[in-house]
Amino acid sequence: MKDKVHIILDLAKVKITVFVTITTVFGYLSYSGKFTLEMIAPTIGIFLLACGSAAINHYQERNTDKLMARTRNRPIPAGKISEKDALTIALLFVTSGSLLLLFGSGFPALGLGWLALIWYNVIYTPMKKNNALAIIPGSVIGAIPPVVGWVAAGGYIFDQHIMIIAFFLFIWQIPHFWLLVLVFGSDYEGAGFPTLTRIFTHDQLSRITFMWITAIGMTSILMPLFFEVHSPVIIYGLVILAAWLVWKATRLLRDKRENTSFRFAFREINVYVLLVISLLSIDKLI
Repeated sequence: MKDKVHIILDLAKVKITVFVTITTVFGYLSYSGKFTLEMIAPTIGIFLLACGSAAINHYQERNTDKLMARTRNRPIPAGKISEKDALTIALLFVTSGSLLLLFGSGFPALGLGWLALIWYNVIYTPMKKNNALAIIPGSVIGAIPPVVGWVAAGGYIFDQHIMIIAFFLFIWQIPHFWLLVLVFGSDYEGAGFPTLTRIFTHDQLSRITFMWITAIGMTSILMPLFFEVHSPVIIYGLVILAAWLVWKATRLLRDKRENTSFRFAFREINVYVLLVISLLSIDKLI
C-alpha cells in the first residue's frame, strides 16, 4: 500500500500541486481577508485538478521521460504503473476536482481550473517539444490558480487587485521554468527537446535571467499601487525582499559556473515568492 501511495503522489507531482494550492488559498484570502469553511472546496478542488493535470503530463511525456536521467524513474517509464492505470488515476483526479470546483464555487472557478489544465496539457506540453521559448506562454499556467481562489471567494475576475497578483506569478514562472530547463539542459537535449542553450550563450542566458529576476522584484514593489496593503511594515518588507533578491541575483553575472549559478537562482526565486505571498497574506489577516 505504501508503494502504491508513493506512485500516486509521484504521478500527482505533489511538490508542484501543493504550491498551486497555496497560491489558490492566497487568491481566496486576498479577497475575503479571512479563512472560511467555504474555501475548503475550491482549495481541494484545484489541488485535485492540478494532480490530474500532472498525471496526464506523465502520460504525455512517458517516452521522453525514459531518455532523461532526471525523469526515467518516474512511475510510467520505470514500469511501476501501466499507462492505462495512470490515465485512470488522472481521470479520477480531474473528475473529483472538477465536481468540487463546480458545486463548491460555481462555473467561473471551474472554467478557470479547466483553462489551466488545457493550457498546460494541450498547449504548453506539445509546444515545448518544438520551441525553447514555449516557457513564456506556458507561464500563464501559474497565474491562474490565485484567480480561481479570488473568484471562488466572490471577487470579480478582472479586478486590478487579482490581476497584479496574477501578473506577479506569471513573471515568476518564466525564470522558474527557464532555470529548471537550464539546470537540466543536457538531459533535455538528449531527449530531443529544443533548449535555450542552442539560442543563447551562457553569458547571455545569465544576463537575461538576471533581468527576469529583477522584473519579479520590481513587480512586487509595485503591488501596493494596485493591491491594497494596510501595514507599512509589509510594504517595507516587500521593498527589502526585492532588494535582497536583486542583490542575490547579481551572482548570475559574476559566477561562471553554469549549473551552480542557475541552481542557486532557482532556489532563491522560489523562496522569494513564498515570502512575498506570506507577507501579503499576513497583511490581509491582521
